[in-house]
Amino acid sequence: MINNMQKYRFVCTLTFGDIYGQIIVWLVTITLSLASALALMGATKPVYALVTVGLIVLLSLPFLLFAFVTTLLNHIELLPLEAATQKENMSKSVANNAPLEATS
Repeated sequence: MINNMQKYRFVCTLTFGDIYGQIIVWLVTITLSLASALALMGATKPVYALVTVGLIVLLSLPFLLFAFVTTLLNHIELLPLEAATQKENMSKSVANNAPLEATS
């Protein structure tokens, strides 16, 4: 089995743009949580503010982690070694075929 695994190449194609939306949603969630906590601070029992922030973070954290992990797993590829080398050769040949720019 180990010999078979050596014939594959592990490639991760994850970029920041893939998780950018998830980070924005998390920041909005934290901002709304803090805003609700500030609104509740003026109440007669400010413990409710801390409970609200903790509850929002606690309930949203599993969804955030699930989104991150599934996005990561969707961008992991196992390529056969021959296909991986062909892909590299294609990218190198495309880079070599780029037009030259004039320098002054």
